[in-house]
Amino acid sequence: MSLLSKNQIEENHHELEASISAAELDAACEKVFNRRKKNIEIPGFRKGKAPRKTVEKLYGEAVFYEDAINDLYPSTVENAVKESELDVVTVVPGEVVSISKEDGAVIKFVCVTKPQVEIEDYKGLKAPKNVKEVTDEDVNGEIERMRERNARTVSVEDRPAEMGDEVVFDFDGYVDGEAFDGGKAEKYHLTLGSNQFIPGFEEQLAGHNVGEEFDVNVTFPEDYHAENLKGKAAVFKIKLWEINKKELPEVDDEFVKDVSEFDTLDELKNNIREKQAEANEKYAENEFETALLEALVEKLKGNIPEEMIDARVDEQINEFNYRLQSQGMSLDLYMKFSGMDMDGLRAAYKEQAEKTVKTRLALEKIVELEGITVDDADLDAEYEKLSAAYGMDVDQIKPMIPVEDLKKDIAAEKALNLIKEAAIVE
Repeated sequence: MSLLSKNQIEENHHELEASISAAELDAACEKVFNRRKKNIEIPGFRKGKAPRKTVEKLYGEAVFYEDAINDLYPSTVENAVKESELDVVTVVPGEVVSISKEDGAVIKFVCVTKPQVEIEDYKGLKAPKNVKEVTDEDVNGEIERMRERNARTVSVEDRPAEMGDEVVFDFDGYVDGEAFDGGKAEKYHLTLGSNQFIPGFEEQLAGHNVGEEFDVNVTFPEDYHAENLKGKAAVFKIKLWEINKKELPEVDDEFVKDVSEFDTLDELKNNIREKQAEANEKYAENEFETALLEALVEKLKGNIPEEMIDARVDEQINEFNYRLQSQGMSLDLYMKFSGMDMDGLRAAYKEQAEKTVKTRLALEKIVELEGITVDDADLDAEYEKLSAAYGMDVDQIKPMIPVEDLKKDIAAEKALNLIKEAAIVE
């Protein structure tokens, strides 16, 4: 495999031709034949026992070419790109120019190269940084959430149901005297006031006692999802089985000991205040950084190849698909449920992809302009951070991340820190 030619066809686009020798093509065809031979049936031979020459004589010498080229394509492109010494960011799928047993093959493809960009005045950028003060309301709100998480449910028998109670009931719905699909259930659990049912339904359960049977009269909204029920009056026959309420714990030192590592309420409040202050500082720092990067991108000059943005969109969709799979869902199923097609999904990711690409180009240009370097100590520190983040030994982490890619990431981070240190906080 070797590079035959390199031609710039437009800005940031180069067309490369690479050769595959006859021996390499033959070896690849042999591998394809060995993979497929068990399924090949030729008259006069047992299944899977026909020689390759016989198969090629019957079906033509090109019978294995397509799979052979597919096998050879990645390494051929990789080698040709290395030989070209171009700074390639993505490759557009190519085509076979020629192929034969005697001469091997020639493939042609287009490389998209890193664009030449310019950036000025990247020091002294202005951005707001507003750190929200932690208030007593913030602290008390967190304590209330802790109370909610530690609440217990108790049965109510000495009063009617109230809004906020959880009730257990049977319901059987009718429209124009006839039952309808989805209008019946037994021992249904509902928190009154959660607005799970159509307007007016939950309010009419309030005021009734356990054991009562009664009717609830409601009207379906005009925009209800079921066409046959839109705007229709309905009667639900109800039997109320249970009324339950949340009982929140008292906020005292005993509560603190039960739900935390602290002994007193003051200690817990101080801890909540400290954590919230840290969270507020981190949030403000992230917002500050985002604003700086947006200002930085505005100063970037250069033509960004559309293929770079498309490649980043591909990466984002692959990352999203991986997250879906980890949750037991496929991308196809997600699009079916959301009503979105692939074009819509790509459009949703494109703006963020463009920002990401431009941000990276800007930071890499600053690395170049400032002469930022990465030494072994920087690499070791980054490996230690990754080791701690993923709970893996450094020796396990190292083979997973190409050193050059990691160096670029560290250098970009240094460039970002330089911008932040030189920035003006508004």
